[in-house]
Order: sequence, then structure tokens, then C-alpha cells
Amino acid sequence: MIAPRIEIDLGKVEQNARSLVDRLERRGIQVTGVTKATLGSPDVARAMLRGGVKRLADSRIDNLEALKEAGIRTPLMLLRAPDPVWADRAVAVAQFSLVSDLDVANALAVAAGKRGSDHGIVLMVELGDLREGVMMRDALDIARVISRTRNLKLAGIGTNLACRSGVIPGDDQMQDLTGIAALLAGKLGLPDLIVTGGNSSNLSWALGRGRVGRVNDLRLGEAILLGVDPLTRTPIEGLHGDAFTVIGAVIESMEKPSSSWGNAGLPAIGVVNAPRERGTIIQTIVSLGEQDVDAQGLVPPAGITVLAASSDHLVLETPTRMVAGTEIRFGVNYPCLLRAMTSPFVAERVIAAIPAGVAHPHS
Repeated sequence: MIAPRIEIDLGKVEQNARSLVDRLERRGIQVTGVTKATLGSPDVARAMLRGGVKRLADSRIDNLEALKEAGIRTPLMLLRAPDPVWADRAVAVAQFSLVSDLDVANALAVAAGKRGSDHGIVLMVELGDLREGVMMRDALDIARVISRTRNLKLAGIGTNLACRSGVIPGDDQMQDLTGIAALLAGKLGLPDLIVTGGNSSNLSWALGRGRVGRVNDLRLGEAILLGVDPLTRTPIEGLHGDAFTVIGAVIESMEKPSSSWGNAGLPAIGVVNAPRERGTIIQTIVSLGEQDVDAQGLVPPAGITVLAASSDHLVLETPTRMVAGTEIRFGVNYPCLLRAMTSPFVAERVIAAIPAGVAHPHS
């Protein structure tokens, strides 16, 4: 077997998606499945669709093109507004784009006009996290311009929270978004807008007792893929936390001092790590590095500790010496998953789905 690699259990992805779709459906909220952490994997996308997501979304045009080329015909949403020079590609692959700038919207209109079609715009509104979005006071005027622009359709409004500044989505923000949706419905005659309230960070609010209002969509990636709440990094009850596993092989394992010696400068990557002197330990090296994964996001097996990582080597402390070639399996967090799926040095292996009807506790 090739190492390093990442194993993907599509059955667990599907079950995570189904669980969240069912729970949110009871609140009147649909799920848009986000594939960007998996580099637009068609296998993962299909697992999400089997789990009941309404549409698929990604921030990269290349990833959406990969989904389309794989034969996926469900509506696709471009999460990051395209550079105007990529407008032609955007409208060719996506039915919707999340946009907050009129210059981008106009470029999409021109591109859609060349194709003789309309392109759906989801107008993003700034609600405090200070990433993308128009200010609330400007939303109606900008929405009116978009709705009157040839070859554009104002398909919805949305917001994004907890990404740049860590602002926690809650009732206040969702009611602000609801108010804007109601205003657009009344002033522009658009009662059926997609009102996308945010990402996996919205789940505590969405699955709680907050007022849903007009919010009818969430864009979920991390929660489906890893079964965790991004705000707290804690498992979501009933979801699998091990749908993705990074595997690397041992290339050295021997007794060594627990602390280094000699004059020390800056390490090749990261900051100086001055470990506490603990005598002799078993130091084991695995063929994984920062070029493959975010080492801080690896979750080692019980009894094994990650000590450090360079570009090509992962340094562990293990209870016993390990034979070269022995594979070690690691859980991952979201940044680690992103890097592993993006690295050309990490192979992918899709494993069998869980049979229908099997219980799915967090594992």
C-alpha cells in the first residue's frame, strides 16, 4: 500500500450528511454540501448527495469543474466570488455565485449573456465577522441593481460568520438576515429567495431553540466531513469523527535523548521547541511532513505523542520501538484535512461504505 495516504470512508460521510439533513429539515433548513476541503472530490460529493444535501458548493472553480466533468448534475454554487477574468468559467459551471461586489456581478452578467442564460446571484451581507459582504444599509439598493441587471437573477442572500474574526452566529445575526430577506421580498417581489445563514459554525444555533426566521439554507462542509462543531472543536452527537484517516509509515525508530544539545538557532519550520528533559525516550519518525499535512492537526493513536515536524518528517514519541514500514493511522482536523487533500504527495484511497441500517455513533 502506498504511504502516505488519506483514507476516506464514504459511508460515514453519507451518514453524517443524512443525520444533519434530517435534523435541519425539522427546522425548515436545507443543506448545501461543501466539497472544498476534499478538493472537489466527486466521490465525496456523491456521498453527500446520497445523504440528502440539496446542492453542492465549492470556493474553487476548478473543483466545481471536476464535479461537472464527473457527471454530477445537481445545482452547483461558487462560494468565493470569482475574479472578473474567470466569469466565463464561473457561469459555465455554477448555477449560483456568492457575490458582494457589483463589478463582479456585472462581469458574471456579461458572461451569462454570451451563453444566452441567466446566472443566479446570492448577495452576501456583512453581519460582523468582517470577511465578505455588503453593509446591511446598502443591501436593498444593491439587490435592486442586481435584480434589474440583464442575465442576472437575484437568487438569494447570505452571510458568513466565524471565519475571519470568530464571530459566533446567533439569533441576532440570523434575525438581521431574516429582516433583509423580508425587505427584499416585499420591495422587489422575491418571496422565494435562498437565505443561506452560514456554515458549519451555525449548527449550535440551528439545532437549538433559536428563531429560524427566513433562514432556509446552511453551507456545511466541516460538520459533514469530520463530525465536529467548528466553534468548539467538539464532536457532534451521532456523527462519525473518523471518516478521514491519514496514514504514514515508520522510517526510523530508536532510543534517543528527550532534549537536543548544542547551540540552537531557528528551526527549519515553526518555532524553537525546548522539550523538558525526561531522559531517554523512543523517538519514531514517520514519512509525513508539513508539505503533506498540517502536523498540528494530526490526532495520533493513544499512547503516541507528536513531538515535532519538518517539511518531510513527523517526529513522534512512541511507547516501544517500531519496525520500519509499520503504518500509523492519524485522525485529522479541518486544516490538516485541507492540506492532506491538496498535497500531491498524499494518495487517496476510498474505502467501502457502511452497510445501510448500521448505527452511526460518533467514533
